[in-house]
Amino acid sequence: MLDRLLDMSPTLGGDTLLLLPVLIMLELVLSADNAIALAAIAQGLKTEELQKQALNVGLIAAFVLRVALILTAGWVLKYWQFEVAGAAYLLWLVYQHFTSKSDDEDSSAPKFDTLWQAVPTIALTDLAFSLDSVTTAIALSKDVLIVLLGGTIGIIALRFMAGLFIRWLEIYVHLEDAGFVTVAFVGLRLLVRVINPEWVPPEWIMVTLIFSLFAWGFSKKVEESAVVDSKVSLMTEKAETEPLLAASEEKQPETT
Repeated sequence: MLDRLLDMSPTLGGDTLLLLPVLIMLELVLSADNAIALAAIAQGLKTEELQKQALNVGLIAAFVLRVALILTAGWVLKYWQFEVAGAAYLLWLVYQHFTSKSDDEDSSAPKFDTLWQAVPTIALTDLAFSLDSVTTAIALSKDVLIVLLGGTIGIIALRFMAGLFIRWLEIYVHLEDAGFVTVAFVGLRLLVRVINPEWVPPEWIMVTLIFSLFAWGFSKKVEESAVVDSKVSLMTEKAETEPLLAASEEKQPETT
């Protein structure tokens, strides 16, 4: 993302440190949908303590993979297969999320039995997102140290954001769905870039769509949903019981 912003960046000469604020902003913008996906994955563990441990350990592993990606970016960018693999993985996560809701079992039930089942999923998910953010950062600056510093700050921000989203996912009804739709956008963006870079939609369209989805995600709290569901349940129960009561009264014998 933010390709247009990067294109408008002035020539910075030898003072590459001036690029750091741009890279930090880039990482923060790209971390929002990533953070929701990681928070939803961590929620698959049974306890809050395990969720925190999964994020801590998973993002340490993600940082190692991110560094490896930055150091080998010149080689990785030569092969479109990496972006296709990243896109396929993200779209698979989206498919898993939405199809699990149609299962008979409770979709909120823990998806992982142990910490070490969740950690690889967190690390690989961040790596798939990094194919988008790191390749954009490399296009901005060839200074590996600056890109590494931006990536490090991005991981730290991602950890705090994911922690917040774990709590928010319990409060806002549509937030998880909104997050995974944005994950689908990132996956499709990677895929379209491989097929034909000219087909990639303008940045302002992507940003507008993502902000709109987040606005929808934060539009309804669980308490509001619970009240509505309770009212609907009571109305349904009343509609079902009234005919039975009426029939029962008709069958009662008259007393003299």
